[in-house]
This record gives sequence, structure tokens and C-alpha cells, in this order.
Amino acid sequence: MAEEKTSKSLLSSIDLPQDLKQLQPEQLPQVCEEIREEIIDVLSQNPGHLGSSLGAVELAVALHYVYNTPEDRIVWDVGHQAYAHKILTGRREAFHTNRKYGGIRPFPTPLESKYDTCTCGHASNAISIGLGMAVAAKNQHSDRKVVAVIGDGAMSGGLAFEGLNNVSTTPNDMLIILNDNAMSIDRSVGGMKQYLLHLHTSPTYNNLRFRAAKRFESWGWLTEKRKRAILRFNNSIKSLLFNQQNMFEGFDIRYFGPTDGNDVQGLVRIISEIKEMKGPKLLHVHTIKGKGYKAAEKDQALWHAPGRFNPNTGERIASGSQEKPPKYQIVFGETLLELAKTNDKIIGVTPAMPTGCSMDIMMKEMPERTFDVGIAEGHAVTFSAGMAKDGLVPFCNIYSTFAQRAYDHIIHDAAILNLPVVLCLDRAGLVGEDGPTHHGAFDMAALRPIPNLTIASPMDERELRRLMYTAQLPDKGTFVIRYPRGASEHVDWRCELEEIEVGKGRKLKDGDSVAVITIGPIGNTASKAIEVAESQAKAKGCEHTVAHYDLRFLKPLDEVLLNEVGSHYKKVLTIEDGVREGGMGSAVLEYMADHKFTPETIRLGLPDHFVEHGDISTLYNKVGLDTSHIANVLLQLLLS
Repeated sequence: MAEEKTSKSLLSSIDLPQDLKQLQPEQLPQVCEEIREEIIDVLSQNPGHLGSSLGAVELAVALHYVYNTPEDRIVWDVGHQAYAHKILTGRREAFHTNRKYGGIRPFPTPLESKYDTCTCGHASNAISIGLGMAVAAKNQHSDRKVVAVIGDGAMSGGLAFEGLNNVSTTPNDMLIILNDNAMSIDRSVGGMKQYLLHLHTSPTYNNLRFRAAKRFESWGWLTEKRKRAILRFNNSIKSLLFNQQNMFEGFDIRYFGPTDGNDVQGLVRIISEIKEMKGPKLLHVHTIKGKGYKAAEKDQALWHAPGRFNPNTGERIASGSQEKPPKYQIVFGETLLELAKTNDKIIGVTPAMPTGCSMDIMMKEMPERTFDVGIAEGHAVTFSAGMAKDGLVPFCNIYSTFAQRAYDHIIHDAAILNLPVVLCLDRAGLVGEDGPTHHGAFDMAALRPIPNLTIASPMDERELRRLMYTAQLPDKGTFVIRYPRGASEHVDWRCELEEIEVGKGRKLKDGDSVAVITIGPIGNTASKAIEVAESQAKAKGCEHTVAHYDLRFLKPLDEVLLNEVGSHYKKVLTIEDGVREGGMGSAVLEYMADHKFTPETIRLGLPDHFVEHGDISTLYNKVGLDTSHIANVLLQLLLS
């Protein structure tokens, strides 16, 4: 695996794109190799998104070499592709802090750099944002150029098609670069993937068409009306010659490619030639995810974000050898397969995350009953609703932050008819180094007002199994289960699959002074904090104790539990790992007010601002949801 390394002599002289422009084109391949080595060296110790950024190094170099950034706009879709962009735009020295608390951010954002044009943590928005910028440039009579780089499977997202639809009819000079590596996190799926796989264009034909277009433009023959007529005629001739329809040209978008996206000199030449062309253009490039690192090229899904590894051998470094509890994701995947074996109506659906959510476990054994629909969260929910309407029980697994994109579909297509869709919201709560675009902060507050939904959050993985079992039973309607990223609580996680009464919480511990109400895995932190607070209070001569209730269900609320709390306790502390405004604590306050209970109530939850990136323990400490902060709040309540 070990490969000869360069001295990074060129890269050390590049701080900004202006420095890159001082080089000769024949020096650019070496720059790319040095950037690639930098990414591998840093990510081997400080994990991040490796494969996509290795594949897009030449794209980043070519774009910054040809365009006048930041005046010209480069819009990166997703941001998995953009580490080379960061290194070239003033962040080379700080790149080792990427994704660390207080370090540079995990995805490009204008909050960090003027070279970053937009927020790009979620997929498929680059074409729409780029079109908006291109229209703004025309409106302001500016010569600013706009390039939208869309890749990593983002063309399977509905927003990308909405953007394409308007690009074709709105006056603009935008260049769309389709970075086609046949992958998202897992291998890309669907008709678009198949279409791109078979799409080809003769280089000779492309060259002739380009030279003719340049000549016509220099003669002043290409008015907007003539361009559209010529383009339609051109599409007809090409369809006849190659027996192939080009979707993009069908949208009246000039198509160039496919070409080698890992040939930096070729990219510079092509982009320079089409840069000044009027009207919308699409350059289709083929790149290799993981380019330049053999292990990442060989297993592209695994090396999307591989964690720490030995850069010389490609060996991934485990974080300890002793047996640990499995991740919630593994428990979900194993339990889904277990349930599917006994209930032939169960179907698995995920938008491009089969390995991330562990639905690949069922996919390997029951491929005919699992569906990866690509980066299309809204479709995933509505597709699930269609199956549920006609007798199936789909488990639709979407990361909490991406479920925001399917909000209308949850209401309109599932909840109104109370269809038996089991919506599993993975990565609920803070997720760590991926930062504010990926934290699962808003699901409880967003979904709580929707009629017909059952919303539950398990305190541990055994509760997750039982909630999954409950959700697939008859007449449960639309059922939401939210759970976090990462390790669960027990090594011996398997348990009997038993029904949990919907809307029924549980009392975990009795107490005489303060009642703590939690929902979800944050309850485990609360349990530890209660022990600490009671011990500290006792040391101060206070014998009062704390009761602990696991609400389990945000909707419907356990009214018996809340009546008990309201009747017996004058002090209540609610704790949740979602936003405080509108979440579980708000639901408890509303219930107390509606039923004329008046306990002093303190609500702990995520703050009313976007929480930055960093390791989980640091973030929970910063937002006051770690053991010590919760214990301190409880101690004050016990002593007051």
C-alpha cells in the first residue's frame, strides 16, 4: 500500500487560488498529487470524508485555476467533494483541524470563508442555488461566472431536477459540472445512474459542434432564438446518428462530455473553452471515488468516511479491542431482519443509506423486500405510503436531519390517512463532527403538531427492539421511532420482542422532591446525573430524592404519568436531546397548564441556535446536557 510521497514543494507555496494561477498547466498534476497526499495524511489521523474528496481533487484545482474566485462562484453540492477546495482557499494550514471542535467546519459555508458560496451539507441544492446566483449576476449586469458542481449521487434528488427544469427556461450562463463517480455513500441507484452509465458522446462530434458554435458566435449569428433552433436541430441529428436521446440537451442545456474528470490539464482546457459560452451548459465528467489511494478505490463505500487508518498500509484502526455494545444502527438492522422473517408484509426503504442505517443486513438476505431509492427522502416516504395503502408495512429509515426534506410527504401522504408507515429516524440528537447540517435536532418539535402520528424514542436498544416490534403490529398507524447515532447501552442487547402499550411511559425511580422527565437515550445520562446530585445533596445534609420518569412517547402523551407528576411534585425538570423550543418540555408545560398543575418547571434541551461541530462529549458539555451540568441543575433544585 505504501506509495512514494512527494515533497509537497508546490503545495507549500499555495495559500490562495491566486498562487495556484502562477503555475504552468504542466505543473498542475503534481499539485493534485500533493493535495491528495495531504488529504490522506490528515484524514488518517483526523477522520472525515475521504473517498469523494480524493476523486474531486482535479476538479477543484481546474476550477480555481480557470475562474476568478471568489468573485466567480463555485457552488459545491453536498460538500463531501470539497476538501481540495478548502486546501486551496486559505485553509491549508488549518486543515488538520477539520471537523474538530473549534476547527474548520466539516462542510463549506460562507460563515467560514468568502470562497464558500452556500451551505452544502445536504445534497441536490447546487443547481438551484447556482441558478439563483447566475440570475443575480445578469440582473446586476455583472460578468460574474457561476459553476455548480453536483456529484456523489445528488442527481438522484428531486431538487436537482427542479433546478434543471428552470435552468432550461431562465436566461443564464451557468456551467453545471456533473461529477459522475457512480456513487453516493453507497453505490448510486435508479434510472439516472443507469442513464449516465450508458450515456456517451463522440469526442469528434463534440469537437466539431464546439468549433462550429464558436465560429457562429464570432460572426454574431447566434441570437437566443437561433441558438434554441440550432440546438433542437442538433439534438435531432445526434439522436439519429447515435440512436440515443440526451436528457440534458432535451432541456436545451448544451452538453459536453463525458470526459476524464481526473485529467487536470484536460479539464483546464475544456473548461477554459466553454467558460465564455452564453446560455446554460453541462460538462459531464467521470471521476474515481477514492482516486489515488488503492484501498479507497477498491472499496469505495467503506472508504467514504473510513475513520482512522494507517496511510501506508490501508489498515483501518479500531478504537479498542474489548467487547462493546453494538451501535443502535446494528440493532435496528438485525431487528428489522428478525421481524421481516416472521412478518412477510415488512418492507425496507432507505434513501441512499443502506450501510449507514444497517438496512444492508436485510438487503443481503431479502433483496426483493428492500429498496434503496437514492437521495430522495420525499419519494422514500411517499413510496412507503403507497405500499402501506395496499397492505404492506414499510420501515422507512431516514436520518433525522434528512427527514426534514420529507416533511410535507409525512403529513400529506402518510399521516392524513394514518397509513402504517414506520418512519425510523436515525441519527437523532447531536451527531458530532458533521455539525449543524447533520444534527438531528428538530424532528420532535417539527413532528409533534401533526395529527395521527405516534412518536416514540427508546431509552436503550432493547426498547428500540420492542418499539419496532410494536410498530409493525396491526392498526398502529403512522409510527415514528427516533434513536441516536453510535453505541447503545448493553453488550447483551438481544431481548424478547414484546409489545409496548402506545402512549405508556414508565417510572424508573421514585423520589420525594423533584421529578425528572426524559425521553430517549438522554435518560441514561439523566440517571447518572441523579445519582451524582443525590450524593452531593446528601453530603450537604439534604435527604430529598429525585424521581425519574421515562416518557417514551412524545405523542400520545402518557396522561396518567403526567397527572402523577403534576399532583405530587412541585419541581419538574424535563430533559431532551432535541430543540428545547417546541419539543418534549414544551409538551409537558402545555399539559400542566391545560390541567391547572403549577409545578416549577425547568426545561433542558438543545439551544435556540445551530450547534457547531465537534466530538459528542464536547458538544453535550457545551449545550449543558452532560452528566455534570444536569447534576448541577438537580442539586440546586434539591437544595432550594
